[in-house]
Amino acid sequence: MTDWTWEYNPSEEYVADGLAPGVVAEVERLATELAALGVDAAKVGRPLDREGGLREFDILGGRGFISFLSVPRHHCIYICNITWYG
Repeated sequence: MTDWTWEYNPSEEYVADGLAPGVVAEVERLATELAALGVDAAKVGRPLDREGGLREFDILGGRGFISFLSVPRHHCIYICNITWYG
């Protein structure tokens, strides 16, 4: 287990506004798992050919994706956007 956490950036109201509670719950579950990975979260998702920067990760069987930043100096995963096609 790591000492990493996760947050919405800029805020939950901005990023998750209007989404179904089940979608938000899945995003928060994935964010918790990404935080548990710690520094290795910079390798998860797309783009596949490099680490770091803004990453994308599919949610709920490809019906959407999250965009997130892994910031080692803050020990934090920032959920920046949720795109939902559902």
